[in-house]
Amino acid sequence: MRPTGRLHLGHYHGVLKNWVRLQHEFECFFFVADWHALTTEYENPQGIQASTWEMVIDWLAAGVNPGSATLFIQSRVPEHAELHLLLSMMTPLGWLERVPTYKDQQEKLREKDLSTYGFLGYPLLQSADILLYRAGQVPVGADQVAHIEITREVARRFNHLYGREPGFEEAVEAAIRKMGKKQAKVYVANRRKYQEQGDDEALETARALVQDQQNITLGDRERLLGDLEGGGKIILPEPQALLTPASKMPGLDGQKMSKSYSNTISLREEPDAVDEKIRRMPTDPARVRRTDPGNPENCPVWQLHEVYSDEKTCAWVQEGCRSAGIGCLDCKKPVIEAVQAELEPIRKRAEEHMRNPDLVRAIINEGCEDAREAARDTLEEVRAAMGLSYR
Repeated sequence: MRPTGRLHLGHYHGVLKNWVRLQHEFECFFFVADWHALTTEYENPQGIQASTWEMVIDWLAAGVNPGSATLFIQSRVPEHAELHLLLSMMTPLGWLERVPTYKDQQEKLREKDLSTYGFLGYPLLQSADILLYRAGQVPVGADQVAHIEITREVARRFNHLYGREPGFEEAVEAAIRKMGKKQAKVYVANRRKYQEQGDDEALETARALVQDQQNITLGDRERLLGDLEGGGKIILPEPQALLTPASKMPGLDGQKMSKSYSNTISLREEPDAVDEKIRRMPTDPARVRRTDPGNPENCPVWQLHEVYSDEKTCAWVQEGCRSAGIGCLDCKKPVIEAVQAELEPIRKRAEEHMRNPDLVRAIINEGCEDAREAARDTLEEVRAAMGLSYR
C-alpha cells in the first residue's frame, strides 16, 4: 500500500479486513510502498515518512498482526531495487507501454510530469516486489489484474532465458527416474501430450503429479515443472491474482470514499466528529419536509445501511422512509451506532501504538530483517542464474 497517511473506512473495508483474514490462511508480506509513492510524488517527497508511520499504526489498529504476517517498508529492503534492475535488462519496453494503467494515470494526473522512467517502470517494480518473495498469490482488485499478468510474463521470460542450468536435461531425466516407473511413465506421456498437442488438461495432470511427489527434492520439482512448459528450472514462480472483493464502502456523499472527494471517515475519527459527519449527510432530495415520503435508493445513507445494517433494520428503513414514518435523523441513528461500534476498538488500539512509537518502529525493523532474509535467498539464485555470482 502506498503511504498516504491516516486511513479511512474505505481502506478498511476494501483492503485491511481482507489482509486480517489472509494473514491466518497464508504466509503474508505486507509492505509500505514508499518507492512507488515517489513515482508520482518525486517532486514533493517530504510527507512520505510521516505518512508511512501513520499508515502502519492504522494497519496495526485494524488487526494486522506482526506475529502472523511480515510488515516492512519497501525502501528498507534494497533487494527490491536490485531485482527491479536485473529484470529491467530483459523486459521488452513494449510490455510496459501497453499496461492499461500507464496511459490512464497519465490522463488522470495531467497536472504532474509523469514522463519519467520511474513512472513507466513502476509495473516492473511491482513485479520485482512480488517475485522477490516467490509469491503464489497476490491480493488485488480487478483493476490490478493486468499488473499480475505482466509479472507472470516477466517470470516466464526470466525462467526461459536463465533457467537452463548446465546439465539440465540430464538432471530432469534423473528426477523422472526418482518418481518410480509407473508415475514416470504417466509424467512423460502427459508431457508429450501437452508439448505436442497443447493439451492443457495433460499439463495440469503432470503438474499435480509432480507436486504430489514425496521422494524428490525441491530443486528436482522445479526442474520437472520447468521441463513441462519447455523452459528450464523455475527460478521465479508465476504468481496468481487473488481477487479481492470490491469494496462496498461508499463515501458520505454516495460517491466512492476517497480523500480527494473529502467524503471520508478516518479509522481514528473522534466519536463526536463521526456523529456530526453522518448527521450532516445529504439524503433523498425529495424529502424536503419530515412528512414527505422518500426513496432509500436515492439516499447515500441507505448505502451505509447496506454495509452495516441487518435485514430487520434495512426493512424498517425501507418502510419508514417510503411512508414518511421515520425522519432522516431517525434513519441515520443505527448507522451512527454501527460505525461507532466498529471504530471504537480500532481507535483504542491506535491510541496504544501512538503512545508507544518505539514499539511500532521495532515491529517494522524486525519485519524488514525478515523480509531481507527471504529476499536475499531469491536474489542469490537470480544472480547465479544470470552469471553474477562471484565467489
